[in-house]
Amino acid sequence: MKQNGRLPVAVLGAGLIGVDLAEKIMRSELLDCGLVVGRDENTPGLRQAAELGLPIGTRGIESLLEAPEPFAIVFDATNAMAHAEHAERLSLSGTKLVDLTPSKVGRMVIPSVNGEEVLSSDDINMISCGGQASIPILHAITQTHRVDYVEVVTTAASPSVGRSTRLNLDEYIETTQDAVRDFTGVKDVKAILNISPAKPPATFRVAMSMLGEGFGTASVNAAVEAAADRVRSFVTGYRITACVVEETKVFVAAEVTSSGGRIPKYAGNLDIINSAAVHVAERCAAAGLASIGTETS
Repeated sequence: MKQNGRLPVAVLGAGLIGVDLAEKIMRSELLDCGLVVGRDENTPGLRQAAELGLPIGTRGIESLLEAPEPFAIVFDATNAMAHAEHAERLSLSGTKLVDLTPSKVGRMVIPSVNGEEVLSSDDINMISCGGQASIPILHAITQTHRVDYVEVVTTAASPSVGRSTRLNLDEYIETTQDAVRDFTGVKDVKAILNISPAKPPATFRVAMSMLGEGFGTASVNAAVEAAADRVRSFVTGYRITACVVEETKVFVAAEVTSSGGRIPKYAGNLDIINSAAVHVAERCAAAGLASIGTETS
């Protein structure tokens, strides 16, 4: 821990996700953002980080490796193709990685479901915004009901989807599907991502359809509300907008509005994955992981 009692962290990537993430870290009582890294000092993201008073680096991963002291946690907000290299190059520093790309390199974590696993994982994968919004609900329902098929349709406004996400559309779909299978045990899963050009921009939402047997209105509603309450403990704009239950079918819809800052309210996709990432990092800090970021033998 630093003298101010906060854990030193850095953000690798200065796109839409990275800048909002840095601002959220600045509001944390447990984390201290010591560096925001990009590749070009003239990019809007690095300019915004500098305006916030944050130190910036312009040489990508090299800026982190050349820092006087390693950071306890590095948030990787670049792209799935780059994360494996970042993980390998930072491994000797003892740095814990929180991966906001759909790389599937590290342990997939949904804070309200398996958040305790962050304490024993060196590389934490936040899956995708659609995964963070849907899996808590799907996991809760499948704990007490038989589900044979799951479909997750995610809709995000075009202005809220940055270049890195657009480069990783295939990885986004595959990682979200694999995560739903992993957390629910359901084999037959389909994930769809819609990038909406609508004006005004559409609020971020996920629509979840399930087929199975023996669904009960009371039991499904109870599972959904309990799961949503757990998510709202760190994503205040998360809400259930529909829950329709039939004996063999369930449909649940959720929306996320951002909590403010520099991103618009419709950009709940950025808000939920960044809020989840900060939440798991704060869990590490609260657990007293003061030894992360020190030299390893």
